[in-house]
Amino acid sequence: MTEERVYTAAVLIIGNEVLSGRTQDANLSYLAVGLSRAGIRLMEARVVRDDEAAIIGALNEVRARYDYVFTTGGIGPTHDDITSESVAKAFGLKLIRHPDAVRLLEAHYRPGDLNEARLRMANTPEGAVLVRNPVSRAPGFQIGNVFVLAGVPLVMQAMFDGIRDRLKGGRPQLSRAVVSTVPEGLLAKGLGEIQARYADLEIGSYPYFRRTGYGTSLVLRGTDQARLEAATEEVRALIRSLGGDPQDEQPG
Repeated sequence: MTEERVYTAAVLIIGNEVLSGRTQDANLSYLAVGLSRAGIRLMEARVVRDDEAAIIGALNEVRARYDYVFTTGGIGPTHDDITSESVAKAFGLKLIRHPDAVRLLEAHYRPGDLNEARLRMANTPEGAVLVRNPVSRAPGFQIGNVFVLAGVPLVMQAMFDGIRDRLKGGRPQLSRAVVSTVPEGLLAKGLGEIQARYADLEIGSYPYFRRTGYGTSLVLRGTDQARLEAATEEVRALIRSLGGDPQDEQPG
């Protein structure tokens, strides 16, 4: 039987404001869900400061390791928006003012409002393909296996939705989640045995504390529905054997 091709991705979240805690990232979860549905496994996510050397180093490392890389942030009009030039340097390409991007900005702004700072948003590595921005018009771009997207969540989401047809993936990841009040420590041995029997699946254990008390959420992920359902039933049986009452939950 031929082994199924696994497509992989990484996300680079670029911005000092995320590292400082001033801004809470809202893009990673959207990308993770969207990639999973496209049959692409998100393998790594990093937060990178607004520093040219840091961006170049991180980008060159992950673009060589994974099928796709998505960056968010740093493509606006201000001095600290350095993602575009950093990506160009990572690829060893000239930074140009993309003529199609200029036309998009000229159509969006009133005459006289398109100043030099705003024109910086039309800068891309030479040879880049634009990523459409239906919200505020300033585009992102694709160069090689790297997609450079905005940091503003609404804009980033619209950009990502517009490039889905450019992405090639395998079978989508399916998920099941079962919760119970059985403590994680009691589940550990049996859960490890189930994982050993289903090495093709990912089984995660996540303890929680809620107003109703504490318990454990068990999340199973895989691409084979029959195997996933069989493993989930074994998890339910394990919980029952320990005196618990398994309940299905929407996987996160």
